[in-house]
Amino acid sequence: MKRLLFISMALCYNVTIAQSSFVKDSLDNYINRGMKQWDIPGVAVAIVKDGKTVFIKGYGVREIGKPDKVDANTLFMIGSNTKAFTATALAKLDADKKLSLNDPVQKWLPDFQLYDPWIAKQATITDLLCHRLGFETFQGDFMFFDSDLTTPEMIAKFGKLKAMYGFRSRWGYTNAAFMMAGEIFPKVTGKSWADNIRENIFIPVGMKNSVAMSDEIAKAPNRAAAHTNLGGPLRTIAYGHLDGLSPAGSISSSAADMARWVTMLLDTGRIDGKVVIPKEAIFKTREPQSILGNGWHPFNEQHFDLYGLGWELYEYEGREFVGHTGGVNGFVTSVALFPEDRLGIIVLTNTDSNSFFEALRNEIQDSFFGLPYRNYSNFYYTRIKAREQRNDLRIKQQRDTIAMKPKTDLPLAAFVGTYKHELYGNMTMTLKGDKLVAVFEHHKGRYADVEPLGKNRFLATFNEALYGTKVWPFKIEGGKVKSVTVTVADFVEFTPYEFVKVK
Repeated sequence: MKRLLFISMALCYNVTIAQSSFVKDSLDNYINRGMKQWDIPGVAVAIVKDGKTVFIKGYGVREIGKPDKVDANTLFMIGSNTKAFTATALAKLDADKKLSLNDPVQKWLPDFQLYDPWIAKQATITDLLCHRLGFETFQGDFMFFDSDLTTPEMIAKFGKLKAMYGFRSRWGYTNAAFMMAGEIFPKVTGKSWADNIRENIFIPVGMKNSVAMSDEIAKAPNRAAAHTNLGGPLRTIAYGHLDGLSPAGSISSSAADMARWVTMLLDTGRIDGKVVIPKEAIFKTREPQSILGNGWHPFNEQHFDLYGLGWELYEYEGREFVGHTGGVNGFVTSVALFPEDRLGIIVLTNTDSNSFFEALRNEIQDSFFGLPYRNYSNFYYTRIKAREQRNDLRIKQQRDTIAMKPKTDLPLAAFVGTYKHELYGNMTMTLKGDKLVAVFEHHKGRYADVEPLGKNRFLATFNEALYGTKVWPFKIEGGKVKSVTVTVADFVEFTPYEFVKVK
């Protein structure tokens, strides 16, 4: 892990040449080519090395059809890269002896509940921050993500959500757990999660333009618009309404601000000669807590994929990697730290349908480590396009079936009515011509066209492509519709929801 301490002068020279030839001479071309290939309106990149920002630049436009350029101060929603802020702020409270990360959650939130009362009693703050409560990855997110539920309503529903696995038995990415972690801040400090992030991180680190809540980005003068090209041509979409889950993913930041954040982290809590976060807190977030797997990389060595507190952790070519990605409506982003090399890489993009943000990070890190040029962008693009073509073919075949007007087990009118999920709430099904339309109680403006595939199977296509196109089977008993199993795109949630017909 300390490989660079013993590296030869010759290899140091070669690494410098590799970094110079790619980052200094080829990076602009690589990014511009990748933006065109992936249909990305705007990108912002920052590289921190040895305590300095050695590269920072914006590319493209903030919004398609408008001339405003992306620059180093343009705000992007960073999604789950928010989690490291939440975990670091709580680790600071731990270092300041205002709480312990090993405290039971109920010490600070006496009303904290989970489906299993024993788990609720045993769960610690650390359990919330490392995704080991026993939930399946993204479980519950369809209820919570971009919904009109308030935080108290989400907390109540989360407390009744039955985990699919045993407590601490496996890792399962749980956004709602970070929501609960955010509720601890006012109990300890008397101030909200957002105020703690602003006062203890944004201001002392010098992140002058960053905002904590998702509803704040629309008010910022220099902001990127959200885009997607899922299910059609590139277009703008609405910003995600994530404030109910804010500690999990609501921050918006810029390349310049994120560079300062990364500079502070790489210098174990110091920036501009001042200690902002105690180094014990920085190290605490990087302690492995959960096992994701053995790790995999298409070209290089990567082992021991783990999770700390708001950070993914693994070994990459003998080096310690600390990082995370973030994805919300219209944005995907990446933050990567190599603490032993004092190297940090930030990539921000304003479309939610690209893997270029990871390809670019990989290309940059490899260039610093003297590894061969791989053209990750082409590698990812080829794989993803092949998968999309298979998916498009599947949907085309399903639409061909719909066009044949297959017979359903019951007349379409029999499927009309109100359906209820015990936790989510209501979904209404109406008839519109030869199809049904499903509308969800807590997602205003969101609906799915539900078209017959024959017998009891229907193809549901959401008006927001992010939520996908899925087959929904209905359960029919005694000549009546009993329920429907609703699924959405994996990006949102894997777990199915059974809505029972109530009228």
